[in-house]
Amino acid sequence: MSDPALLVLASLADGDKHGYAMMEDIERFAGVRLGPGTLYGAITRLEQHGWIRPAKSSDDRRQPYTLSAEGRRHLEEQLSGLNQIVRTGLKRLRQA
Repeated sequence: MSDPALLVLASLADGDKHGYAMMEDIERFAGVRLGPGTLYGAITRLEQHGWIRPAKSSDDRRQPYTLSAEGRRHLEEQLSGLNQIVRTGLKRLRQA
């Protein structure tokens, strides 16, 4: 899985993070290193859809983001669809 928007949503599913923390988290759980342009492009699109939003301000200069309720629902839908693909693919591999 390498869709930057989906990776960002998955990263935020366990709590607020700023951009660099998301990049590190995504690399850790997905093995994908997003460049800053790709990451912040995905963040912009996700904000426009209302799936993430800036978290409450912190003393840190970095802006953390949080997953909205709509974003959580969207992530669940997307992961459910991926799960179906994975189950089907694995079943077909076992039958081959």
